[in-house]
Amino acid sequence: MSLRVLNPNAEVLNKSAALHMNINAAKGLQDVLKSNLGPKGTIKMLVGGAGDIKLTKDGNTLLKEMQIQNPTAIMIARTAVSQDDISGDGTTSTVIFIGELMKQSERYIGEGMHPRVLVDGFEIAKRATLQFLEKFKTPVAMGNEPDKEILKMVARTTLRTKLYEALADQLTDIVVNSVLCVRKPDEHIDLFMVEIMHMRHKFDVNTRLVEGLVLDHGSRHPDMKRRAENCYILTCNVSLEYEKSEINSGFFYSNAEQREAMIAAERHSVDERVKKIIELKNKVCAGTGNNFVVINQKGIDPPSLHLLQLAGIIALRRAKRRNMERLVLACGGEAVNSVDDLTPDCLGWAGLVYEHVLGEDKYTFVENVKNPHSCTILINGPNDHTIAQIKDAVRDGLRAVKNTIEDEAVVLGAGAFEVAARQYLINEVKKTVQGRAQLGIEAFADALLVVPKTLAENSGLDTQDVIIGLTGEHDRGNIVGLNHQTGEPMDPQMEGIFDNYSVKRQIINSGPVISSQLLLVDEVIRAGRNMRKPT
Repeated sequence: MSLRVLNPNAEVLNKSAALHMNINAAKGLQDVLKSNLGPKGTIKMLVGGAGDIKLTKDGNTLLKEMQIQNPTAIMIARTAVSQDDISGDGTTSTVIFIGELMKQSERYIGEGMHPRVLVDGFEIAKRATLQFLEKFKTPVAMGNEPDKEILKMVARTTLRTKLYEALADQLTDIVVNSVLCVRKPDEHIDLFMVEIMHMRHKFDVNTRLVEGLVLDHGSRHPDMKRRAENCYILTCNVSLEYEKSEINSGFFYSNAEQREAMIAAERHSVDERVKKIIELKNKVCAGTGNNFVVINQKGIDPPSLHLLQLAGIIALRRAKRRNMERLVLACGGEAVNSVDDLTPDCLGWAGLVYEHVLGEDKYTFVENVKNPHSCTILINGPNDHTIAQIKDAVRDGLRAVKNTIEDEAVVLGAGAFEVAARQYLINEVKKTVQGRAQLGIEAFADALLVVPKTLAENSGLDTQDVIIGLTGEHDRGNIVGLNHQTGEPMDPQMEGIFDNYSVKRQIINSGPVISSQLLLVDEVIRAGRNMRKPT
């Protein structure tokens, strides 16, 4: 009431109304994303203002693209998107876990319980669940030669939630091999060294891993070779085009000879650089039948291209800076910024360089490299929707494999962890806590079951039957997950269903924090002034 006196335009939601707004927002967002979870989840279709269409199952894409109006829902969406930024997966799980925590809390608050007591219970349950996760995880020794099978299982589990099975299984090998390709012992894995390239061409099953590089442009001279084998690669960042002087200068001539001399002088410095490259080519390729390829980050003008073509050199100009880093890692050698000290040690090597023309687009493939530490995933698809879907899935798959290598641990999937954690909270942790905080632990434990429940629901199974079956097995001491084909309990380890440890830890950390903050809100005030502008 006091705020009304201060600002008659203020909109105020009082205690129960504010709480119900928050709970309904969380439940609403949960209902939207619930049907996407798991390998049997459905696809959402997003239509933009201009009529552009996006088909996706990826929670992160959905939350970023959807126009969410409700302030509470925006807050939950941001938490889930930051989950994706940190660990690369688990956005849908985060949203439905927060929604379920709010739903369980509503039941107790409706019976007159104070939110603060629930929040205390959540905090105890969160700490206990994180300790349980440490015991429950399966350690994986990585070393210099990681266990490929475990990595494939983790990648397959992630990819099958985003794509249909046959394509997910094919991409599994591609994703695992690409991460192992860029991995260097004792160094942080840089996923930017995996180039993700797409071509609107053929079908999605034609997606493949190129151990080398695919550039999205071709040579600019019509007479240059379109295919070359056994190539030396010169990666350079040198301007091979005529440049105007930086200061305003005038040159006056009185006859044609003087004009010709001026043009020759202008070209002289550029031609000298080109000649040095041609000299290096003659030095390393003489009498061997090997070819020479120049890939330049800056421009190459037509006269320089012509000189290079006459010398039998393939030249590509204006390559992306990121590709220059990848080229050196893929082919070897080093990137040069000057042509003054060129030696054969600067050169990389590729067994095959060829150009592929698709409509008006040209692609240059650099393949059969000796010891690649960079590679390209070439995504093929008949249309933009398919390509975008595969791209999102591949990114998540790459992050999942990277997380496994860095965590050196995995967690059993298919809802096994959630059911085991719930049984641990109810049977052991709850007994150690005095007073009403027990109810908060119970609410947290029941909220964990939302994952197996949703998996069952999306597979068209009876959720009660599934949960009773799973909890019964866990009470008998068997760690089981849900077989979404039959609805029966199964051993996730035998089926090879593993989740990322870091993703699970992040979900358990962030879910209760945001739920607690929303439950403790007792007034929502929209006070008229734009909050974003500093006063």
